[in-house]
Amino acid sequence: MFDYHKAFKRNLGWITPEEQEKIRNATFAVGGLGGVGGDHAITMARMGAQNFHIADLDDYDYSNFNRQAGANVDTVGIAKSQILEETIKAINPDANIKNFTNGIQKDNVDEFLDGVDVYLDSLDIFAVEIRRLTFQKCHEKNIPALTAGPMGMGVAFMAFLPGKGMSFADYFGMNSPCPKFLEKHKDDPVAMHMHKLEVYIDNIIRFVVGVGPTVQQRHYLMDKSKVDFFTKDLPSTKMGIDLASGTLCTNVIKLVVNRGKVICAPRGLHFDAFHNNLEKTWRPGGHANPMLQFIRRFIKGQFKINEKLDWIRKTLNEQQQQGRLKESYSEEEMYNMLMEFDEQRRNNAQ
Repeated sequence: MFDYHKAFKRNLGWITPEEQEKIRNATFAVGGLGGVGGDHAITMARMGAQNFHIADLDDYDYSNFNRQAGANVDTVGIAKSQILEETIKAINPDANIKNFTNGIQKDNVDEFLDGVDVYLDSLDIFAVEIRRLTFQKCHEKNIPALTAGPMGMGVAFMAFLPGKGMSFADYFGMNSPCPKFLEKHKDDPVAMHMHKLEVYIDNIIRFVVGVGPTVQQRHYLMDKSKVDFFTKDLPSTKMGIDLASGTLCTNVIKLVVNRGKVICAPRGLHFDAFHNNLEKTWRPGGHANPMLQFIRRFIKGQFKINEKLDWIRKTLNEQQQQGRLKESYSEEEMYNMLMEFDEQRRNNAQ
């Protein structure tokens, strides 16, 4: 027979029996069950959490092996949400899990957050609009929302707390495609494609830079070509994942037991194990802060964002002239465009 108190008694000492019951009775929503999300769910389960809302729509693949808790040869092709539900229940058979197997969507986000005490953000970095919507709903429902990004071999952490600091929307200042621009250029599909792409890429960079404004991991990035915001290809390490989960879940516990300070936006933490360096960040004004504006420009320059945008615009114009322009482009098609861009740069360098 499963014995809750025996299973989690080694938590006691760092937390009291009364605090353990608070953790047991609270409800935690974990959005995204990949690298950090899978670890968040498992860490909270091992802390004695018993009530979960989990959401993910992806299956495991070989590309997940270097960092994701549930990824192995036996789980390839199986839904991450299924494996994580099984893992949590193997830790605590009494766990109550509401599994959103289609991920967080516009039509289920309210249900996903219903009755939730803390939201643990672990959505894919490229899930811009769903992340914006989820944090906005948390803001409206007065739900603490925490995010921790693995940055190289470190972690950058931020919290958005009801009635304190800045909201997610105010801090990051993400944009949406301009309706007036789209209406004005409705007969110019290339312009519409490019406007949507520019806004999308800019929002991703706003998120990356906003969460980890020190960008200290840049000093040991050995191959910049492995970072591509257009093809959704970013390097990640298990150490960064572990540090992200440990940092975020510690702050989740502090919120639930109401003990210990949780810093919130526009303040954050960035610890880098490779550099043995911890920086407490403060960016008043959020996205409008001059330092964040500078770093966004720096990142765009480092990864040749504007050059890539110009190349894609040129390619789309050529396709339009040839009658081959599409309504949308897959990641593979975007990758092929940028491979041509890299080949052209190499030829010019020679």
